[in-house]
Amino acid sequence: MKSFLHLMAAALFLGLLAGQSVRAETYDLVITGGRVVDPETGLDAVRNLGIKGGKIAVVSKQALSGVRTIDATGRVVSPGFIDMHAHGQDILAARVQALDGVTTALDLEAGMLPVKDFYSRAAAEGRPINYGASVNWANARIATFLETEPVADLAWFLAAFKNPVWQAEVATPEQLEKIKRLVAQGLDEGGLGVGMLLGYAPGSGYKEYFEITKLAAARGVPTYTHARFLSMLEPNSSFQGMSEIVAASAGSGAHTHISHLNSISLRDIPVIGGLIENAQRQGLRVTTEAYPYGAGSTGIGAAMFRGDRWRERIGGIDASSFDVGGKRLTEDELAHLKAEKPATTTVVHFFEETDPEDAALLDQSVLFPGGVIASDGMDWRLNGKPIPQDTWPLPEAAWSHPRSAGTYARFLRKYVREQQSVSLLEAIRRVSFGPAKILQDAVPQMKAKGRIQAGADADIVVFDLLEVSDQATYAKPAQPSKGFDYVIVNGVVLVDGGAVDTGVLPGQPVRNSLK
Repeated sequence: MKSFLHLMAAALFLGLLAGQSVRAETYDLVITGGRVVDPETGLDAVRNLGIKGGKIAVVSKQALSGVRTIDATGRVVSPGFIDMHAHGQDILAARVQALDGVTTALDLEAGMLPVKDFYSRAAAEGRPINYGASVNWANARIATFLETEPVADLAWFLAAFKNPVWQAEVATPEQLEKIKRLVAQGLDEGGLGVGMLLGYAPGSGYKEYFEITKLAAARGVPTYTHARFLSMLEPNSSFQGMSEIVAASAGSGAHTHISHLNSISLRDIPVIGGLIENAQRQGLRVTTEAYPYGAGSTGIGAAMFRGDRWRERIGGIDASSFDVGGKRLTEDELAHLKAEKPATTTVVHFFEETDPEDAALLDQSVLFPGGVIASDGMDWRLNGKPIPQDTWPLPEAAWSHPRSAGTYARFLRKYVREQQSVSLLEAIRRVSFGPAKILQDAVPQMKAKGRIQAGADADIVVFDLLEVSDQATYAKPAQPSKGFDYVIVNGVVLVDGGAVDTGVLPGQPVRNSLK
């Protein structure tokens, strides 16, 4: 009995010492009293966080002491949101995304080439949030077919629409070898997999896509694919394009990720969804993403808007479905821009969100089982020209797709608060841990993101679920989201009390370290 009492006293004493050591530690930053949500462990409870050296040091029920303390009472404390599909890779676009809860923005569907140029430029300029890119297969194709050097810039890619030979022709064996060498070089330089813009080069060979997929499988990285076709009609339908992605995964063993399931599936999402779910049940590594809008955005001269019956293929859209700078086009304006200014960025309304049937189809894509949310956000323009990236605040007349500003607030507002279609825990999985898990086998850095756990990167969002809301509209997209009170990147407070601190650039590169 005496020994038992001695053991109990010792245990109590050690417990008190442990509690004192937690309380005695002074952290760089403490977040107290918030509803902490960690999708990996299922934690959804009031906790306190201690942050030190850019990492979460402790998640505790006990009071903590810090150099600075943020009171998160009544608010959600979540892992920072991870956007797998962010084309706006500059300081301005990143600040707007930070106000939407994003702490890591990766350009994976398109990617960059040369990859080293992208990372070098971003590091030299600094970034508010974490950044990274895949290897841009389309850039490799353009460089090969046009016999030029690739440029890691979206404007360079869009300018290539004027010479569509790279979109329409099958590569010779020599050309394919050069394309593969460029892709492999991009992976050596840190590319996070291979971005496959098949929809922009639908005339490229099926064997070429499979060869690149096999290359990705051999290197242990995913492909991120914009399906080859955008069509309700067969042959060359969206279903056929999605089947190609699934078949490539089955035949190569690669992890294939489907970009924007919503806009590519159109009204065939029920049959396409069934195809993907069955493939996943059979063990194929096929993953999906979607954004919560019924309109997409691309260059007006893209291949999907050319050829016979392209309107019927996409679902009967007409010129008024195209929005440039907040204005719906006439038939004459559409024809002129396609012929003379094919690089013009346009918003294309493929679903009318006020129509109940269209809204239900959109919801099916956004809430696809196991899927994640990604913005497909773009850069910002004023009077048709890029806005200097050091501009702040965002000019009221700036233009982009509203998803560039409001994707994540819109998802939380619509699907969690209003429709209650998903739980908060599941919603946070779709915007943080889900993307991290998709990427982490190929990109070990991601094992420390998307989590609220000791040792994880201190990428954290503090928001009011009752207030969080997207403000960006198609008519006035330059309206950042509200309700995200604090956004912390690598332990640095970037959004402080709902305002961006332009004096800090705490973003770090995310790179593939596999060889």
